[in-house]
Amino acid sequence: MNDSNDRPRQLRFSVFELDLRTAELRKHGLKVKLHRQPFQVLAMLLERPGELVTRQEIREKLWPGDTFIDFEHSVNSSIKKLRQALGDDPATPRFVETLPRQGYRFIAPVEGGALPELPLPTNGTKAIQESPLRRHWVVAVAGGLIVAVVAVLFAFNVAGLRQRLERHALPVPKIESIAVLPFENLSHDPEQEYLADGMTEELITNLGKISALRVISRTSVMRYKGTTRPLPEIAQELNVDAVIEGTVLRSGGRLRITANLLHAPTDRHLWAESYERDLRDVLALQSEVAQAIAEEIRVKSTPQERARITSPPPVDPEAYEAYMKGLAAMSNFGRLDIAITYFQRAIEKDPNYAMAYAGLADAYSELGNNELVSPQESYPKAEAAALRALAIDGTLADAHRMLGWCKFRFDWDWSGAESEYRRALELNPSSAGAHCGYGKFLSFLGRMDEARAEIKRGGELDPLGSPPFWLMGDVFYLSRQYDEAIEQLRKTIKVFHLVEPDAGMHNLLGRSYKGKGMFNEAIAEHEKAVALLPETPLYLGMLGNVYGLAGKKARALKVLDQLNKQSKRKYVAPYDIALVYIGLGDKDQAFAWLEKAYQAHSNDMSNLKQDPMFDPLRSDARFQDLLRRMNFPP
Repeated sequence: MNDSNDRPRQLRFSVFELDLRTAELRKHGLKVKLHRQPFQVLAMLLERPGELVTRQEIREKLWPGDTFIDFEHSVNSSIKKLRQALGDDPATPRFVETLPRQGYRFIAPVEGGALPELPLPTNGTKAIQESPLRRHWVVAVAGGLIVAVVAVLFAFNVAGLRQRLERHALPVPKIESIAVLPFENLSHDPEQEYLADGMTEELITNLGKISALRVISRTSVMRYKGTTRPLPEIAQELNVDAVIEGTVLRSGGRLRITANLLHAPTDRHLWAESYERDLRDVLALQSEVAQAIAEEIRVKSTPQERARITSPPPVDPEAYEAYMKGLAAMSNFGRLDIAITYFQRAIEKDPNYAMAYAGLADAYSELGNNELVSPQESYPKAEAAALRALAIDGTLADAHRMLGWCKFRFDWDWSGAESEYRRALELNPSSAGAHCGYGKFLSFLGRMDEARAEIKRGGELDPLGSPPFWLMGDVFYLSRQYDEAIEQLRKTIKVFHLVEPDAGMHNLLGRSYKGKGMFNEAIAEHEKAVALLPETPLYLGMLGNVYGLAGKKARALKVLDQLNKQSKRKYVAPYDIALVYIGLGDKDQAFAWLEKAYQAHSNDMSNLKQDPMFDPLRSDARFQDLLRRMNFPP
C-alpha cells in the first residue's frame, strides 16, 4: 500500500469521500476545507483503518528529521482540525480514536475505489436456459470476484476485518504478567481525576484475583501517570508480558471507558473495547472489563476465581463517588481525616457498600500505625470496619489484610493474624501489600526465610515501590546481619530519595549502624529522620535511644523533655519514651514505660521478640514475662 499507484484514488467513509488525486475531502459531494497536514494525517489513517498509526509515524511522514517544530503541539493541532472537519468528538469518537501515549486509529468502515458489479441476466428465462458450461463460467467468475472483494476488504481493513482475521489467525501470545497503566481522564477536569485513578486501581484488584496472572501493583504503575514513554520500554521496566491502558469520561450520571490490551514485547494490539454504563453499574463494568481481558489472554482461572470477578450488585453513585475520593485522600499521608470523612459518607449513602468499610478500616489503621491517635482509639475502629466489610462480602482481600494487621499489631493474636494474611493472599495473590505485610509479620516472629520469600514476591509485584526494598533491609536488621542491612538500605535510599524521601528508611538505617556500634553514623541517620518528620514521637524516641547509647546523656534527656512536652498536646506512645530509657541504661524506668506500653497496646510492642534494641533487657525476667503475656509463639 506504500506505492501510490496501488492505492485507490478515492476512499469513502460514512458521508465523506477523500480524493487522493486532488487532495480534497467532500461531504455529501460538497468540498470540506481541510489544510494540508490534517489531510495527510487523514490519508494515513484511511490507508490503515482499524490499525494504530503512531505519533512517531505521523511525525516521520509529515515533518522530516531536519524540521525544527514543536511536534507535540503540531500533531495535536492537526488532529484537532481533522476532527473539526469531520464533526468528530474525541470523547465519543465515530471516526478517529485516540490511543493514549501511542497514536490514533480510524474506527469507521472504509471503502476504496469502485467495486465491480456482477452482470445480471436480462430476464430469468434466459438465465435458466443457459448451458452448463455458461453456468460454471458464471460461478467461477462470481467466486473470483468474491475473493477479490474480500481481498480488497482485507487490504483496507473495512469494518476491522483484517484485525479480526489476524487476531484469529495469529496465536495469542502467552501472557503470565500484566500492568494496568493509569487510565486517562478525558474530561481533563482535576476534580474528576479520582475516577480515572479509581478505575485503574479496581481493575488491578479484579485481575489480581487470578492466581495464574502476576499483576503489578498500583504503587508502581502510578509512576507512569501522564508519561509518553513507549509501551515496550515501560513493560520491560515492569517485567510484564502485556499492558492495559484506557480512558475514562464521566458525563452526568453516565460513565464511558475504553480499554486496550497490548502484547508488550511486540507492541501488538490484542484487544480493545469501549463501554458505557450508568454510574450505578460501575462495579459491574469493572468486573466485565476484567473478565473480558482474562478471556482474551486465555489465562487459566479456577471457578472460584471467576466467581470473585463476576458482576457485583449496583452501588449508589454518590456512595461510589465518595469512596473514590476517599481512596484519593488515602494516597496523601496528611489527609487521613478527609479519607475517613469520605468513607463514612459512602457508608451513609449505601450501608451495604463493603469496599467503603474496607477503606475505612485502612484509614483508621494508618492513624494508629503512625501514632496520630492512640491504639485504643484507632485499632478497634479499624477492626470493626474490616469485620463489617467481610460480613457483607467475605471475598474482599483488603479487608482480610487489614484484619490481619490489626490482630498482629494490636491484638497480638498471632495465629489469627496469620490466618487472615493467608486468606487475603488466597483471594488476591497479586496483592503486594498483603505479601509485604505478611513478610513483616513473619520477620517479627523470627521466621526469616519465609519473610524473605514473601517480601521478594512483594517486590516482583511492586518493582517501583519502596516498601519491599526497605522491608528486606528490615529483615537483615532483625537477623543481626547489619552489613547486609546497611547495604540494602543505602541502595534503597539512593534509588527512592528523589521520588519520596522517607524518614522510616533513615530511621532503619540508623538502627543498623547502631547495631554495629557505629554511633556517629547512626546519629546522623536518626537526625535525618527527625528532620523529615519532626512531630513523630517514635523517631524522637529512636534518636534519644542512640544518643544515650553513644554516651550523649544530655542530648538524650533533652529528647525526653521534648517527648513530655509533645504528650501535653498530642498522643505519645509509652513505647517511645521507653526507648530513651533503654539508651540511657535505666532498666527500671525502661520496664516501667514498657509496662505502660503493654497496657496501652502500643502497636510497636509487636517488635519486642526480635528487635535488637531490646537486647540489653533480654536476660531480665521482667522482659521474658512481657513476651509471655503478649502470647508470642516460641
